[in-house]
Amino acid sequence: MLPFARVTIIGLGLIGSSVARAVRQAMPTVRITGYDADPAVRATAVRIDLTDDVADSAGTAVIDADLVMLCVPVGAMGAVAAEFADDLPAEAIVSDVGGSKASVIAALRAVLPQATIVPGHPVAGTEHSGPEAGFATLFRGRWCILTPEEGTAEAPVARLRAFWEALGAQVEIMTPRHHDLVLAVTSHVPHLIAYSIVGTASDLEGVTQSEVIKFSAGGFRDFTRIAASDPVMWRDVFLNNREAVLEILQRLTEDVTMLQRAIRWGDGDQLFDLFTRTRAIRRSIIEQGQDDAKPDFGRTH
Repeated sequence: MLPFARVTIIGLGLIGSSVARAVRQAMPTVRITGYDADPAVRATAVRIDLTDDVADSAGTAVIDADLVMLCVPVGAMGAVAAEFADDLPAEAIVSDVGGSKASVIAALRAVLPQATIVPGHPVAGTEHSGPEAGFATLFRGRWCILTPEEGTAEAPVARLRAFWEALGAQVEIMTPRHHDLVLAVTSHVPHLIAYSIVGTASDLEGVTQSEVIKFSAGGFRDFTRIAASDPVMWRDVFLNNREAVLEILQRLTEDVTMLQRAIRWGDGDQLFDLFTRTRAIRRSIIEQGQDDAKPDFGRTH
């Protein structure tokens, strides 16, 4: 039995369009309705036949939904939910794909006080955006973290688990605040570092006569890939997960200071020990199927 018969996807960018494609592939009888605030995105969704229907308002999109999946930047969650609050069926489940969870729950609960809300976060993506960037296998073998509020009934959580597992994801349950701390380490601060180092390189372009770009090595290329991610989405992630991000940034600052001392005083043993430990972490990520050991991370050119 399918977990949902009618799914509404609000926000038809990379993640939203990937959800639509994955649902069509894994659950072809599910009726999919899409909506995006941008008329150009809606037109593209119609042109590429992304969903069964494309609504012209959030309220119209949710009228007969079993599941409403919010695929908009985390800073827009509350405003979008307010648009469809009066039209949301009482039995519908509301979920999302946002990268921060405590702030999203607060925003949604403020405008949907009686709704069944099961927040989620598929830990998957690319640096590309837009409805044509999505693909059905984006979630296959990746983690989706569900962060239900305390006291949420088991049945809606089980239905969301079954939904994401049908799309090929592995599902983990966490508290919202624990999710935000974990993702600050594994995703948010790494993105912030990438944005920072690429910005520094841009500032140095005039000094180095464009040699920073011309002679980019593998490490810098990977930073530019991360730093090419959607600026609206990541702006909202940092502003909505500021507490955890700032906590991890403080720890990182202390660790960088330690490395400065090791380099200044020629402490090769300390550097070697750190690099050995971090190399082992990379191998563990590959062993757990969260990346590819092929050259250049398996990317094609």
